[in-house]
Amino acid sequence: MKEYKLKINGNDYAVSVTDVEETIAEVEVNGIPFKVEFEAPVKKTVSAPKISKPAAPAAPSRPAATVAAPAPASTGGSSVTSPLPGVILEVAVKEGDSVKKGQKLIVLEAMKMENVIEANSDGKVTSIKVNKGDSVLEGATLVTIG
Repeated sequence: MKEYKLKINGNDYAVSVTDVEETIAEVEVNGIPFKVEFEAPVKKTVSAPKISKPAAPAAPSRPAATVAAPAPASTGGSSVTSPLPGVILEVAVKEGDSVKKGQKLIVLEAMKMENVIEANSDGKVTSIKVNKGDSVLEGATLVTIG
């Protein structure tokens, strides 16, 4: 098992690579298991894998969920981002809904606590980037308000 301490966008992550087979690697990020896919097959002696696309967590006790990684800010409206890594428990709005600043958009479970993610401005929900059960990293775009 290879262990890495990474700093991404100023946030610290403890990453352990437990197994690598062809284009799939099993990794743990801050204790949460994930399967990640490489663009091309890699050797088992990889020192620092280049992860191209996060996949569903490997934990068998939970249903499969996607992982939303931090995304660059878009120019089409304001983005509501995840303040910390966690799992989406509820999506309280739909695309096209009008929202007011401070209105509940998402409920995020992080460190066994529920966090209400609120609209950062008035407007219309132009896109929802996550679904109930998804795992997200800190800084991931959850909702875009136009």
